[in-house]
Amino acid sequence: MSGTMTVTAVRGRFPERVGGQRWVVLVVLCVSLLLVAVDATVLHVAVPAVTEDLRPGGIELLWIVDTYPLVCASLLILFGTLGDKVGRRRVLLLGYALFGVASGLAAFAGSAQVLILARALLGVGGAMIMPATLSILRQVFPDRRERALAIGIWSAVAAVGAAAGPLLGGFLLEHFWWGSVFLVNIPLMLVSLPVGRWLLPESKGDTEGPWDVVGALMAAGGLFSVVLAVKRLGGGEFGGLTFVPVLLGGGLLVAFVRRQRRRPYPLVDLRMFARPAFGTSVLCIVLAMLALVGLELIAAQYLQLVLGLSPLETGLRLLPLTIAAMAAGLAGARLLRRVGPRRMVCGGFVLTAVAVLTLTGMGGSDNAGLLLGGFVLLGFGLETTLFAAYESMLSEAPVEQAGGAAAVGETSYQLGAGIGIALLGSVMNAAYKPGVVGVVGVPAEASVAAGHSLGEAYDVAGEIGGPAGGVLRRVARESFVHGLHVTLLVSAGLLLLGAVMALRLPRVMQVEVPGPRGACPPARRP
Repeated sequence: MSGTMTVTAVRGRFPERVGGQRWVVLVVLCVSLLLVAVDATVLHVAVPAVTEDLRPGGIELLWIVDTYPLVCASLLILFGTLGDKVGRRRVLLLGYALFGVASGLAAFAGSAQVLILARALLGVGGAMIMPATLSILRQVFPDRRERALAIGIWSAVAAVGAAAGPLLGGFLLEHFWWGSVFLVNIPLMLVSLPVGRWLLPESKGDTEGPWDVVGALMAAGGLFSVVLAVKRLGGGEFGGLTFVPVLLGGGLLVAFVRRQRRRPYPLVDLRMFARPAFGTSVLCIVLAMLALVGLELIAAQYLQLVLGLSPLETGLRLLPLTIAAMAAGLAGARLLRRVGPRRMVCGGFVLTAVAVLTLTGMGGSDNAGLLLGGFVLLGFGLETTLFAAYESMLSEAPVEQAGGAAAVGETSYQLGAGIGIALLGSVMNAAYKPGVVGVVGVPAEASVAAGHSLGEAYDVAGEIGGPAGGVLRRVARESFVHGLHVTLLVSAGLLLLGAVMALRLPRVMQVEVPGPRGACPPARRP
């Protein structure tokens, strides 16, 4: 997305330069982010209830959770660049409306297939909403020191959304059915629509040159196909329906890159990746999100299915993780100035790896102190990593390429989340499944069903009953804990890899000389 963003007046309330109102704009952008962040995690504590009601298969269950970030990641470049042409606020408000409609459909879904469709529509709405937040933030905060503080607040709000999701979901599940976790989006949308229309300034990229529709569709199809292949591999499917998406997705992404290099007005200026700090920051975001989302999902299942906690109790147990993340986001700007991007990202990865290794102490019995310490370290370490990586990525990109940088950053965020659930979920399933096969007294078909997930194993054990059912239930719990330990070790290895990659980041935080305080750069007129 080349070109300089223009910020136009909105009903006469914002002048062409919105510097004086930049903190008000930040509040509205954070509310937009909150809407998306809550939906990304609100379903985690409802997975057992959804499994019991809709009885999805193991792959369907992964799709229910993973469709939202997968679709969102696939379409971010498409809607981010479309916003550059027609106006980011316009696309943002359409995203709010779609989010509300899809939330109603998800709440009353009567089958796993309908719920997957609703989650896909939610992903489309999220792809409309997310790119606007960072690209506008980059524009209205030209001073890097103020921008670091704004990104810290932005990331703290994301942590609030992550905290509110499981906690709110747990509270609703205590009093209502699982579909109520989606209805929470509707009041947020009803508030966000009029407030966003009234307060947000319109923001566009340079309208010079055509919008590359073909390129946007190529990027969406390539990203979707690659992650689809990862999901199928995670389910143990190695046939043509798995490798065809690999070839198709890889081919589309290669063609997309070549197309962008040839075009005078590319959707994404790929020259940004030639800067080591930019490309490294993107990879760090992917790895951090891969660890965070996958571990949160597995931890929620562990707390409910192994320890037997209620959904509300599960949300409360996960709360220290997000409180620590909020604290890291708010303290991030000062910490970044003192230690610099390299040490901050590298240290965040190492701290997160220590937290993950600490959590390998989780077993079949409750250890509240270990969980508290591990979740606090996990939240602080991951948020430190994400904050410094986002700040470095945005600051490395020129202001005229802020839209492209935001789309790449949000794509890496959602892609990391989608791959994380698929990859860590696949590792979990691969380590869990062999343990429940061949239990004495359990029929072969029942063993296959029990190998899909711990929730299904409990259902099978209840149907079998007697000593064989009790043995299956015990073995399934032990196998799940074993799978959890294997998954944590794999995650720790990926996090240490991220720490090594972070060594390419700048040692110190370079602060550019800003123009007039709070002023946005003047728009370049076609």
